[in-house]
Amino acid sequence: MMARNRMLRSLVCGRLGPVWMWKALLFFVAIAFATQLLGIIFNKSSAQPAAHSIFSSPDAQGPSLGSCQPHTHIMFLKTHKTASSTVLNMLYRFGEERNLRFALPLGYQLGYPLPFNAHRVKGYRGPRATEFHIMGNHMRFNKPEVEKVMPADTFYFSIIRDPVALAESSFAYYKEVAPAFRKAKGLGDFVDDPNKYYDPRLRNNHYARNLLWFDFGMDNNANFSVELAQHGEAMIRQTFRLILVSEYFDQSMILLRHALCWPLDAVVSFSLNARQQKPSSNSVMSGSWVGKAAVAAGVGARAGRSQGKMLPNLSLTDHQREKLRQWNALDWYLYKAFNRTFWEDIDKFGRAQMEQEVALLRMRREILGRVCLKDGGKPVEAYRIRDKNIRPFQSGVVKILGYELQPGLDNATRTACLRMIRPEIQYKDLLDSKQFPRAVQPQLGQQGQLAAGGAFVRHDSSRTGEKMMMGEAEMERERDWDGSRIMKSNQTLKGVREKERLR
Repeated sequence: MMARNRMLRSLVCGRLGPVWMWKALLFFVAIAFATQLLGIIFNKSSAQPAAHSIFSSPDAQGPSLGSCQPHTHIMFLKTHKTASSTVLNMLYRFGEERNLRFALPLGYQLGYPLPFNAHRVKGYRGPRATEFHIMGNHMRFNKPEVEKVMPADTFYFSIIRDPVALAESSFAYYKEVAPAFRKAKGLGDFVDDPNKYYDPRLRNNHYARNLLWFDFGMDNNANFSVELAQHGEAMIRQTFRLILVSEYFDQSMILLRHALCWPLDAVVSFSLNARQQKPSSNSVMSGSWVGKAAVAAGVGARAGRSQGKMLPNLSLTDHQREKLRQWNALDWYLYKAFNRTFWEDIDKFGRAQMEQEVALLRMRREILGRVCLKDGGKPVEAYRIRDKNIRPFQSGVVKILGYELQPGLDNATRTACLRMIRPEIQYKDLLDSKQFPRAVQPQLGQQGQLAAGGAFVRHDSSRTGEKMMMGEAEMERERDWDGSRIMKSNQTLKGVREKERLR
């Protein structure tokens, strides 16, 4: 029996090989199978990275809007110091992502503070000769000229702010620009006796009185009357389909999203062009000096002017706040009127639904902030931002804050995040270079000069062309955009001297 077993083992080993060989073969087969399986999984994950992008998730779309189609012909009247830079960033992002055409200025503002003229749009070739989708840079509204540029089905909207809060921001931002503010020690000092400082004949003093009324294209120095205020309100309602309210920014974004039929991410934003509310740790405590670090880092052409300047005193008593509303009576009337309409729109929308969608908006902003922004999304001073492409321009004595991107982002996510924090001036230049790729883009601070409000305005290529455009604007400025004559008392609209012109 034992002899038979030895014979069989000998035959098996002789024909099929030793057992250890089979074990080794099975081991290598197992390794090969595992390697192939891992390779398939890796290839699948590499081929579909977009499926895991935060910006392509279902949450990016937000609650359903039904069967409506997104608006792509949009005119936004960018009023001053109303969070309008944040709104413009949304328009820039939406248009860039969809390759829409912008009605961009020759410089950085559309002829402001003169009434808008169609020839201020770069690439304009005559009424409706070119299809422009989005217009949103600073202008003084002039409806007939805007209608030469924008299609008939354009959606018009704007944003307003409580005149007291607006004046506080305006005083801080334009103190070195508006003569009325420059002479006053503080905002309270100005409010106590505004006529002591305010001269309507001086350029840029429009920043000191009824600035909203002025931006909408009307006479900010006109004497208040209910009849005049109602007429101005009616003019605005006739053209603008939606007026947002800065104090209720998130609710405004929900109304805007539904009005434009846009996805949720299109109206999610980070606050841009915001000023520093308190001195930083690098500043002297009370009466802090600003601009030293910015100058050292080479931030902004005007940073040097802010060195040695004290932060403006913006404190007001309740009595002074009331006086400020009286001084800006036309703006105060507009604010009250459109604030009422705003809440009527929310009631029609449904307050419960509004609360739900605002909560989703804020949650989405927080999520994108954690993904996109360094240090949890906390705004930082400009000199701390290494990348000059996202470093906000500095104007006056207040510090304008910005953001830093989270390191290590993939290309798609980084591109989307960068769009959300790119400052207005750099974004405009980027869009300009895309629409006019052959045009030479001047370097900031080399071929431009500061316009009112701290924005750079590029020199026009032709003085003759500039003179023609300025002349056209001057000829039309004697009338408001509804055709009514501007009151003779408005000295700011009379005789712009050659040395005062924007180039």
